[in-house]
Amino acid sequence: MSDDLSPAATPLSARIEAPRLEPGLYLVSTPIGAARDITLRALDVLNSADLLAAEDTRVLRHLMDIHGVPLRGRRIVAYHDHNADRQRPAILSALAEGLSVAYASDAGTPLVADPGYRLGRDATGAGHRVHAVPGASAALAALTVSALPSDRFLFAGFPPTAKGARRDWLSRWAGVDATIILFESPRRVKETLGILCESEPDRVMVICRELTKKFEQVMHGTVTELVQMIPDEGLRGEIVLVLDRPAPVIAGDDDIQAALLARLDRMSVKDAAREVAEELNMPRRDVYQIALSIERNGE
Repeated sequence: MSDDLSPAATPLSARIEAPRLEPGLYLVSTPIGAARDITLRALDVLNSADLLAAEDTRVLRHLMDIHGVPLRGRRIVAYHDHNADRQRPAILSALAEGLSVAYASDAGTPLVADPGYRLGRDATGAGHRVHAVPGASAALAALTVSALPSDRFLFAGFPPTAKGARRDWLSRWAGVDATIILFESPRRVKETLGILCESEPDRVMVICRELTKKFEQVMHGTVTELVQMIPDEGLRGEIVLVLDRPAPVIAGDDDIQAALLARLDRMSVKDAAREVAEELNMPRRDVYQIALSIERNGE
């Protein structure tokens, strides 16, 4: 996180003691790079919560120091992958006592590819209020700058590290009719694009590196073009990949007839035409006319 906001420039709302928060778990979004990207509400929550929890206590303490938010004797509890099962009962106990708890991930929105998911689930299951404090998100920032369709998108997280499992995982998600957003290790980006090249070398995608930071880089192109731009040792920094939705498959007459013939012996013409039209993403009227022709000709 860049230290681009000095305590002297801190908003007044963050420097004074804010009113006590209502009891509950507050999921606080933090900057993914530029420290100025934190929201005023997030600063108020960090200033007022009875208990602070963080994926990395040093990162949260540094962010609070930048913005002049004092601890005033409060603790910052570490909550991460390696201690979540041990720490979760203590946080839930604090909520049961009527305290307000603010949880912040290292960067971005909590519960998106971080260990906060089970904390939010268990807090909700125990009847505690869970509040979102919206803010930065690497996935949405990447989608914003990608210039790819944003009306339907899917965040798929991190691919598996094993090459075989990663190939199966990419094949499954790349076939979804949506813009796909995924995180990847900078060292494995070239290998991941190489796997995509095997099946979809002309698929359009975007590589986003170090979003909102000093050395931000956004690379557009086909999978083939981009894999050639990446050095063998990979890239540096935080990486988000955005994959364009797959090109529509245009079915030929033979495909339509084969799909109808497989159904007409067990379905009505109307139902067969409806099902095939949905499967092949074609106008139902056109498919219905082909189905009628098959039935008339006794094929």
